[in-house]
Amino acid sequence: MSTTAAPPEQTTEPGRPAAIPRGLAALIGLLAVAAALGVGHLVALLAPGSSPFFAVGDTVIRFSPQWLTEFAKTTFGTADKPILLGSMAVVIAIVAAVAGLASRRSARPGLTLVVVLGVVGLVVVIFAPTFGPLSVLAPIASIVAGVASFLWLHRLATRAAVARTGGPEVSRRNVLIGTAAVGAGAVVAGGGGVLLAPSIDDARARVTARLAAATLTETAPAIPAGAAFVESGTPPFVTSNAEFYRVDTALSLPLQSEQTWSLRIGGMVDRPIALDFDDIMSRPLVERTITMTCVSNVVGGPYISTADFVGVELRDVLLEAGVRPGADQLLSTSLDGWTAGSPTDVIMEPGRGALIAVGMNGEALPAEHGFPARLIVPGLYGFLSATKWVTDIELTTFDAAQGYWLQRGWGKFAPIKTQSRIDFPKGLSTQPPGRLTVAGIAWSQPTGISRVEVRMDGGEWQDAELADEVNTRTWRMWRADFDLTPGSHTVQTRATDRDGVTQTEMRADPIPDGASGWPATIFTVS
Repeated sequence: MSTTAAPPEQTTEPGRPAAIPRGLAALIGLLAVAAALGVGHLVALLAPGSSPFFAVGDTVIRFSPQWLTEFAKTTFGTADKPILLGSMAVVIAIVAAVAGLASRRSARPGLTLVVVLGVVGLVVVIFAPTFGPLSVLAPIASIVAGVASFLWLHRLATRAAVARTGGPEVSRRNVLIGTAAVGAGAVVAGGGGVLLAPSIDDARARVTARLAAATLTETAPAIPAGAAFVESGTPPFVTSNAEFYRVDTALSLPLQSEQTWSLRIGGMVDRPIALDFDDIMSRPLVERTITMTCVSNVVGGPYISTADFVGVELRDVLLEAGVRPGADQLLSTSLDGWTAGSPTDVIMEPGRGALIAVGMNGEALPAEHGFPARLIVPGLYGFLSATKWVTDIELTTFDAAQGYWLQRGWGKFAPIKTQSRIDFPKGLSTQPPGRLTVAGIAWSQPTGISRVEVRMDGGEWQDAELADEVNTRTWRMWRADFDLTPGSHTVQTRATDRDGVTQTEMRADPIPDGASGWPATIFTVS
């Protein structure tokens, strides 16, 4: 009795292309986009700032509405950038998987997505502030890698979906090998882009050694022992580099060696100046203890820190350049294209102490704080005075040009307001009954603090004990004692500067020119 082999299982309707399994289709979309991003990030080593993924992220930051920017800072703090990147990755993954699912019978939807994402990356790179001739290579390589990966995997998967006698096993094996290869390639390319990225560790070590050997024309006085009440809950007077607050728009740190860095000073000046790092180090170097404050700091917020900075007098350099009458703005630009406009008359004030800084707390500036050089102008919020990775200074007018945040409606001048903060007790904490020491900080750069008052549960204001003053460009610590009984309590504080200006009770949001109001902390005694 003869037998006839059973026909292969039919996987598709006659005349219709075979359908790729859903899970595999989604995986193909994910892997193709991952390969595109990984290769783009690797090729971006040829032109820093041209990685399509980071370029899109920078564009999101650049065009985000003010309310969203402040929400991210307030809600996520210094984790706002990782959260943005993670959110982007999730969204891209979902879109890629959906496009893969839509490509079960035809490669067209997935190819369209890969090309569209690639073109978006190309456009944002071209219009980025840091665009250069080599910048197009990364997004173009990203498109090629994405298209090639998708077409190859889709073709393998389609063949595997066609039922043939003796064929499916080989085809499925090829699909497995192909997906593993593309996945591994994406990881290797993306990881290579990270591991092979230029490092400034050696450059920072060289600068730190040069600073240690340099003779300073002005040295910051030693911090007196009574300058902080750490035992009562205040922070140390000088903030370590690792703890110093960081708020900026850079998703990826601009990395440049001091050997290739330069600073141009031009615009409305009599004698344009070009400085390299050796020029900076050959000038008189000064060391100053300065407190910096971010305009995004809410009442009682964390975005304030103090460090010993080393650099050259910005005023002296500008005097050498010869600032022309009418140049009311110093527009500074960072390596990543970010700009800030500082009032020229403030910088030119004798004794203001504005610096082109190259050192911080006894070492070169950390990468996240502006290596190899940054600007610091005491008494102004950082968004218009503290350009990191500075590479260009243009003397101009506010009518002719606007800095990054001024374009978004932030303050034009924004001097730092007289403020205070309660560091102990922490909000909603529980404290034992009896005598409690309340402690915190106050600031009003560059005027200085002359008085801090504290009150408990809306009672009478009492003067707090002030720590030793270091200089008027820095914060000042305070503390006060209260005898408390069990229950809920609310402590408030207000500061007065050396001009007699007392911190206002009127609440104001951080934007456009700094928060105001009396900080209050609610806690329990039991």
